[in-house]
Amino acid sequence: MPPDPERDRLSGRVARFAQVGVGISGAAAAIGANALFGGGDIDARNARAVKEALGRLKGPLMKIAQMATTVPDLLPPELAQELASLQMHAPAMGPPFVRRRMAAELGPAWQDRFASFDLTPAAAASLGQVHRATAKDGRALAVKLQYPEMQSAVESDLAQMRTVMALGRQFFGSVDTREIAAEISERIREELDYGREAKAMALYRAFFAARDDIAAPEPVAELSTGRLLTMTWLEGRGLMDFAQSDQETRNRIARLLFDAWWTPLIRIGVIHGDPHLGNYSFGGDAARLNLLDFGCIRIFPPSFVDGVLRLYRALIDEDHEAQAEAYRIWGFKGLGRELIETLNIWARFIYGPLLEDRVRTVADGISPGAYGRREAFQVKKALETQGPVVIPREFVFMERAAIGLGAAFLRLGAELNWRRHFEATLEGFTQAALAERQAAALAAVGL
Repeated sequence: MPPDPERDRLSGRVARFAQVGVGISGAAAAIGANALFGGGDIDARNARAVKEALGRLKGPLMKIAQMATTVPDLLPPELAQELASLQMHAPAMGPPFVRRRMAAELGPAWQDRFASFDLTPAAAASLGQVHRATAKDGRALAVKLQYPEMQSAVESDLAQMRTVMALGRQFFGSVDTREIAAEISERIREELDYGREAKAMALYRAFFAARDDIAAPEPVAELSTGRLLTMTWLEGRGLMDFAQSDQETRNRIARLLFDAWWTPLIRIGVIHGDPHLGNYSFGGDAARLNLLDFGCIRIFPPSFVDGVLRLYRALIDEDHEAQAEAYRIWGFKGLGRELIETLNIWARFIYGPLLEDRVRTVADGISPGAYGRREAFQVKKALETQGPVVIPREFVFMERAAIGLGAAFLRLGAELNWRRHFEATLEGFTQAALAERQAAALAAVGL
């Protein structure tokens, strides 16, 4: 068997490690100089130094850093703000590169398997790029092609992730980041497996098959590999195209996003874990939501979802013991009253729109860029006297997606009775029923 050029080669890892190390070393030197000379804006200058180092590197490490920006208290506000401004678009591969990559995945006659194939990418991101194509049967296709050497780059960047975190150790000593790092590492590795993403796509397509207002592409197995994913093209416009639409349209978009996120969680224990606005489009006059990316799909144990609902009810009832039990189910340890009250600061923020039976925005009076920052700061200050708290792995992407979704609702200026929409998803819920449905749904697509 010929060697696989995309294997996690030692040479590739060493080269990437050296490249990342230079960027981190530069940031570390800048932080050292800032500490030496001091000044009132030292936190902001440190944040800019880290941003500049990661912005030059692009690729997986920047994606990892951006994932971290929505984890509560993992990063200081200054650093989170700087990282959030980074663009996730890597330079696209040119036509000669694309031809070689496509030949490596589908063979030298790969172009004969399409009626047409646009060598100029329609979109480019940190791990791969998407091309428009037409199938032999006339269907419009989206072809997602992974950049070369991504396995090497990801493994090297994951190895450096703790070093990046250590640059801001002075900021986030109140949180033990080990489980967070493990969770991010596992999810990033999954994003490299396009075979898994095709199964996740099929899972969502089957879940929403009975609805004509939420759609997922159909994977095309005969034109896909582990690093090439071909699917049907769903035509639509981006969310921000509707930011100035009438209130009814913006509310309809918010309801669709809400259903697409919460309903799979409650029914089969799965969430779409990447809230990037580029992962959604809207067909027609925002009558249909298109889900476009399935690389970051988080599958939860039914017990965790049960804990989500227990905490929701416990917050409404102001039941301290029930709150403690929900946090225990999630995996938090050392749950004294003080820690529970600290965790409740964040929980009341995340669940806030669901706790009031009235029409409201998702966070009255808060801008999208500031969404969650005040509460994260309050949690950080409260935890400083309680020692490092281990954030359970399952919590990381649940929280990340909820924050991203809430920010989208704020950008839309949506005004809904969020509680009533949430209660509608809970009809007939039991942990046993969820476990049964989840097992059947995952088995049907091979996940």
